[in-house]
Amino acid sequence: MQTFVRIVESGSLSAAASQMDTTQPTISRRLQNLEQMLGVKLIQRTTHSMKLTDDGERCYQHARRLIENWQLLEDEVSGARDDPAGVLRVRAPHAFGQDQLIGPLGDYLRRYPQINIEWILNDRSPDFIPEGIDCAIHVGAITDASMVGILLAEVPRIVVAAPSLLASYGPVNQVADLAQLPWVALSSFYRNEVTLNQLSSGEPFRFDITPRLSTDSLYAVRKAAINGLGVGMVSSWVVKEDLDAGTLLHVLPDWQAAPLPVYLLYPYASYYPARLRKFIELMKEVMPSLTGTRTAR
Repeated sequence: MQTFVRIVESGSLSAAASQMDTTQPTISRRLQNLEQMLGVKLIQRTTHSMKLTDDGERCYQHARRLIENWQLLEDEVSGARDDPAGVLRVRAPHAFGQDQLIGPLGDYLRRYPQINIEWILNDRSPDFIPEGIDCAIHVGAITDASMVGILLAEVPRIVVAAPSLLASYGPVNQVADLAQLPWVALSSFYRNEVTLNQLSSGEPFRFDITPRLSTDSLYAVRKAAINGLGVGMVSSWVVKEDLDAGTLLHVLPDWQAAPLPVYLLYPYASYYPARLRKFIELMKEVMPSLTGTRTAR
């Protein structure tokens, strides 16, 4: 039954085999055994696709509830409801996940020695069930309303530039001057236009840009700005040392982009294992105090 649920949620026999660390023939044999035991066809398969039958859909819904109830029973019998164990699969943004979150991650692993974590770093939205992801740290607006989203903190964003760039183009005295400078763009959050807000009044100012360089990597934007390729709008934590060293300058500190929200996302379920519940508790506790984040306003 667990194999059948994994086939449905991963989308194919081969994906289920990969997630369950076994072979596709083994997955196929388990499915055939279940169909023979129930006396119905659960999945219609062609060369390029598969589809649940009506019986398969009913079986899947019942199987999910049975598995969740069984996991709850196992935890209660073994005393694991508040003593997490097993593997937690977490997706996090590449830059944020390899810098800001490794410390809290170590605290979590030391606190719960029976836990192992698969820490998956990329900047795309996860497909939770097919990929077997338990939860995700997500920076930016939530695009999937079917997920549970817990707002953990927010990340301030600032405008920075290399001293050499500002020396070449002259001083930036007002926000309109920024539109005359070359830019590097973080395509995940801004491409062809920038909106800044004046901190003292909240007044917005929007202007168009034609980036000399556009990338989905926060680290690449930072490096390009240091090399004088253009002005960049970045999370404040990633350039803290550069600002301290003077290799980058904070341009017009009274003008900032809207901060990016940081969410913890996970699928709805009737039961969540202790390893996920404890991770959620830890993230809610530590996220607002990380360097470069703050409590969401």
